[in-house]
Amino acid sequence: MTIQATAIAVVIPSYKVDKHILSVLGQIGNEVSRIYVVDDCCPNQSGELVERHCSDKRVVVLRHAENQGVGGAVMTGYRAAIDDGMDIIVKIDGDGQMDPSRISDFIAPILAGEADYTKGNRFYDLESVRCMPKARLFGNAILSFMSKLSSGYWDIFDPTNGYTAIHCDVVRYLPLQKISRRYFFETDILFRLNTLRAVVVDIPMDAKYGDEVSNLKITQIVGEFFVKHMRNFFKRIFYNYYLRDMSIASIELPLGVLMVAFGCIFGSTQWLHSMHDATPASAGTVMLSGLPVIVGLQLILAFLGHDISSLPKKPFHRIRRGMKMKTIQTETGGHDAAR
Repeated sequence: MTIQATAIAVVIPSYKVDKHILSVLGQIGNEVSRIYVVDDCCPNQSGELVERHCSDKRVVVLRHAENQGVGGAVMTGYRAAIDDGMDIIVKIDGDGQMDPSRISDFIAPILAGEADYTKGNRFYDLESVRCMPKARLFGNAILSFMSKLSSGYWDIFDPTNGYTAIHCDVVRYLPLQKISRRYFFETDILFRLNTLRAVVVDIPMDAKYGDEVSNLKITQIVGEFFVKHMRNFFKRIFYNYYLRDMSIASIELPLGVLMVAFGCIFGSTQWLHSMHDATPASAGTVMLSGLPVIVGLQLILAFLGHDISSLPKKPFHRIRRGMKMKTIQTETGGHDAAR
């Protein structure tokens, strides 16, 4: 599949980006077939601004009567692209932080059949990272670790990066109505992709900051993100290790947690008794407290090793395409036999 034979769409959420949106649109190359600007009830009426000043025939302005957040705007663009028969959907922001000339880099792994979803990573180039504000750098490091834990994509970083591309055959199987509507959507979609066993690839990109103002405040959302990451983590573990499949890792995790909990509780109880009675604990008591903790930690680490090594290998859209081809061949063979 080549770029020329592929219908590529770009989705741009539009909320208070009226200073940069026209410049971003002007930089999008000819490889793109359709551009969806989603006016998320923008108080600056950026949708009208685009319609008045942008003459590009590829641009379609979609409007929300109520603000739905960046995730809600992206899902609206996804649905429009699916309805219009697009093949790959690229999402960029309208604030000028993402270079539209990199679109071909983001869709290349998908065209090559090596990925279902690609996302930007601003942490590859250490020189570029030095330009990133220290608070944002620290916050992204915390969010990245939580994202690895909840999504299962241990080899990706920079989860809040919104420069992404996705194959439409994958979008069709995503529960778009369940994906988070606000800033958590970038990491929430990773969790949803893992439930499909989709292949995700990081694309190196530069960290670019100008006079744009970010609406994402790391200090305000770390607590909220932590709760949602834990929710997705437990869902993913249940889906992947108990509902859809069973392996030795399915035993290692609960057994390890139980042993650590037993060792800690028993050890704490015996320590309190020793303090109260002013008598030292026996060697057997110490062993009975410490050994379960040591063995339990080993089991948990073994589970994490299994989880890290079990990344999806074969792109989901290739699997679905192969299944469709087999179905068509079976139906065609059945019709020929009937004749």
